Amino acid sequence: MLCWTSLCAMAQEDKTVTLNEVVVTGTGTKHLLKNAPVQTEVITRKMIESYAGKSIEDILGGLTASFAFNESDMGSQMQLGGLGNNYILVLIDGKRIHGDNGGDNDLSLIDPHNIERIEIVKGAQSALYGSDAIAGVVNIITKKHDTETVLLENTSRFASGGGMDYDLRQHNGVGIAFGNVQSYTNFQLQTSSGWQNTTNEWAEAQVITDSKNKTANKHLNWQLAERLTWKPIKSLELYAEGSYYKKDIMRTHEAQRASIVQNGYDLMYKNASASVGGKWLLAKKDRGQDAVTLDVDWNKHAYFYNYTDKVYGDIYYNGKLEHDYPYYPGDISLQSNQQRVMAAAKGVFYLGTMNTLTGGAEYRYDYLEAPLRVKDAEASDWTAALYAQDEINPLSWLNITAGLRLNQNAAFGFRATPKLSAMTSLGDFRVRAGWSQGFKSPTPKELNYHYLRSMGSSTYYYMGNANLKAQTSNYYSFGLEYRSSKLTASATAYFNNLDNMIALVPVAIGEIPSDAMVYLGDGSMQIVPKMYKNTDRAKTYGVDVNMNYSITKEWTVGGNYSYLDTDAELYNESKDRYMKVTIDGMAHHKWNAFATWTYRFLPTYRLSAGLYGRGSSMRYYQTDGNGKAFQIWKLSTSHDFSRSNAPLAWHVEAGIDNIFNYVDRTMRPYHLGTTACGTNVFVSCSIKYNKGKNKINTKIKKQNTHEED
Repeated sequence: MLCWTSLCAMAQEDKTVTLNEVVVTGTGTKHLLKNAPVQTEVITRKMIESYAGKSIEDILGGLTASFAFNESDMGSQMQLGGLGNNYILVLIDGKRIHGDNGGDNDLSLIDPHNIERIEIVKGAQSALYGSDAIAGVVNIITKKHDTETVLLENTSRFASGGGMDYDLRQHNGVGIAFGNVQSYTNFQLQTSSGWQNTTNEWAEAQVITDSKNKTANKHLNWQLAERLTWKPIKSLELYAEGSYYKKDIMRTHEAQRASIVQNGYDLMYKNASASVGGKWLLAKKDRGQDAVTLDVDWNKHAYFYNYTDKVYGDIYYNGKLEHDYPYYPGDISLQSNQQRVMAAAKGVFYLGTMNTLTGGAEYRYDYLEAPLRVKDAEASDWTAALYAQDEINPLSWLNITAGLRLNQNAAFGFRATPKLSAMTSLGDFRVRAGWSQGFKSPTPKELNYHYLRSMGSSTYYYMGNANLKAQTSNYYSFGLEYRSSKLTASATAYFNNLDNMIALVPVAIGEIPSDAMVYLGDGSMQIVPKMYKNTDRAKTYGVDVNMNYSITKEWTVGGNYSYLDTDAELYNESKDRYMKVTIDGMAHHKWNAFATWTYRFLPTYRLSAGLYGRGSSMRYYQTDGNGKAFQIWKLSTSHDFSRSNAPLAWHVEAGIDNIFNYVDRTMRPYHLGTTACGTNVFVSCSIKYNKGKNKINTKIKKQNTHEED
C-alpha cells in the first residue's frame, strides 16, 4: 500500500509541475512558462490524457481555439491566425515535419500517444525559425525515455458509431538501455472504415441523391521509428534516428451513374526519414550551461496512384507528356516525390549576468519530382540562413529579446528579418509586446505545379506561377497575462501585415499560360482554372483569450476564444480596380470550453472526467460555398491504475464523442464546417511496464532542474 507521505508528494508534484511548466520554443532556451519572453501556449501531457484525443488534429482543435482544420484524404488543411499550412511551421522536437499533398500536411505522421506536450508560438516572433513560420510555430515535444532500463508499452484505442463502423489506433513502444546507449522503437497504426455524412452530390448539373462517395474514405497507415542515443562522456550526447511511414486510402469505386466515371485508383503515400546529430555541453554558468548542437536530416515524401481499374490517364515518357495512356489494376503511378536535406548548427551561451546569446546557421535543399505535374518533371530550391538572438535581462522584472535572421534563397536572393519582443513582470501579471518580420519564398509547387482535380460536375485546374514574388510580413502583438496558483488568464491582440501573400485564386481561361495547355489534353473538358498569385494587400488581425481556473483541488474549468478578421485584395486589370480575395477557411469566431474533475479514490486508482466543447462560426471560401457554423461536445473519462515504484501501470480512457450527434449534411463537393461523423463511443487501454529508476524521485529531480532554469 502506498504510504500517505508518498501520496502527498505525488499531489504536490502534480501541482508544482503544472505551475512550473518549462517551455523552449519561443527563444530556443528554457524558461518557466510564466516567464517566457515570447507568449507561448502549452497543451500539457495531463490535458492530452484527460481529453483522450484520437489524433493531433483532434487534440489541437479540441484544446485551443486558435486552430481550424478541414481534414481530407490528402491530409489536413490547418489554419492559424487566418493563414494556412504553408505559413505554419510544425516541428517534432524542434525539427520540421516534411511533405505535403496539395497544400495539406499529413499530420498522421505524428503519434498522439507519444506526445509529452505541445508548445504554440504565434507569428514570426523568433529568429530561430525562418520560412514557413509567418503564422506561427507548433512544436510537438515527444516523451523522453531516458530513465528506463527496460520499457514496454502498448496502447489500443477503438471507436465506433455515427456512421463509422470502426476506428482503430495502435501504439507500441520498446525502450532498452545498455549502459550509456539507449534505444527506443516506436510503432503506430491507424485504420478507419470511413463514413458518409450525405448521399447527395452535385454532378451532371443535377443533384444525385444516392452517391456512394464518402466524406472520409477508408484508410490504413502505419509507421515504424527508431531512435538511438549514446553518451560517450557526460557532456556529450549523440543520436541517430530514422522512420518509415506508409498510408493507403481505399476510395469508393462503385459507379454513381452509368455516365459518371469511377475513381479507378486508390491513393498511397510513402515517407522515410533519417537524422544524425548531437549536443555538446560546455562551460556551466550560474544561469545555465553553454551548449552547441548539430543536426543533419533527410526526408522523403512520395505520393502515388494505385490503380484498381483500367483507367486512361497521362504518362511522362521519353521526356514528353502523353495523354490517354492505359493503366491497369495493380499499376502504380508516381504523382510527386518531395525530398529535403537540412543541416543546422546552434549555440547557446550565457554571458555575464544579463545576456543569453543564441546563434546558428541552417541550410535547406528541397527537391520535387512530379513527372505529370511539373514542367520538365522536376524542380529544386535551396535556402541558407544565419541568425543571432540576445535575451537581455537588465532588471529582474524586465526581459528584452532581440534577434536578426539573414536569409539567402537560390531564386529570390537576400533578406534580413529582425525580431524584437519585451516582457515585464508585475507580481502575478505579465505584459508582453512584440514586433517581427517574416520572409517566405514561393515553394517549388507554387512556382511549377499543374494539377487537374474533378469535384462533382466541375474540374478544377490548379496552376503554378513562375512570376511569383517572395512574401514578407510584419507581425505585431500585445498581450496581458495573469497567472496564480488557481487562475490563469490571458488576452493577446495581434496584427499581421503581409506583402505579396500567395493565394490560390480563380482566373480567366485566357490567363492559362500557353505552355500549360499540354496538361489539358485536347482542351474539350470544362474547367475552372485557379492560379497561385501574389495579393496586393493582405492582413490578418484578431484577439486570443485563454482562461483556466482551479475551483478546488478536484474541479477545473476553462476555455479559450479566438476572434479573427482578414483583408486581402488583388488588382483586377480588366476592371481596373482592387477585388477582395477571401482567405479560404477563415472564421470570425472560434471557441473551446471544458470542465474537468479529478479524484484519487485509492492510492492505486485515480479517476478523471471531463466535458469538452468546441465550435466555430461560418467558415468562408472563394468558391464552392461556405462552411456552416457548428459546435461539438465530448465527454471523456480516464482511469489510472498504478502503485508507486511498481513496474506495471494501467491507463484506461473511455467516452462519448459528438454527444449531440451534430453532422454537416452539406452535399458534395461544397465545403463543410466540420467533417465529424455522428455520435460515437471510444475506449482506449494502455499498459506500461517500466523497469527503471524510482519514478517519483526522477520527476522531483526534473522539477528541481526546471525551477533552476
